[in-house]
Amino acid sequence: MKKIFKAKNISCINCANLIKGSLEDDFGEIEVNLDVNPKEVTLEIPNKEADDKFKAEMEDLGYGVIEE
Repeated sequence: MKKIFKAKNISCINCANLIKGSLEDDFGEIEVNLDVNPKEVTLEIPNKEADDKFKAEMEDLGYGVIEE
């Protein structure tokens, strides 16, 4: 299922490229919307384990997910 995460600290295309380069091997295609605030990261999340892993990986990169 496609899921949109709102994330902290993403400010530019370099941030988006770092996220994609670091996480696409594990999570598949990732889209980063830099036109909204907070920035949005969209990808396929098949289950709760993948959801939790993605949030942890984003935190490790310095881009914490904003919980709603």
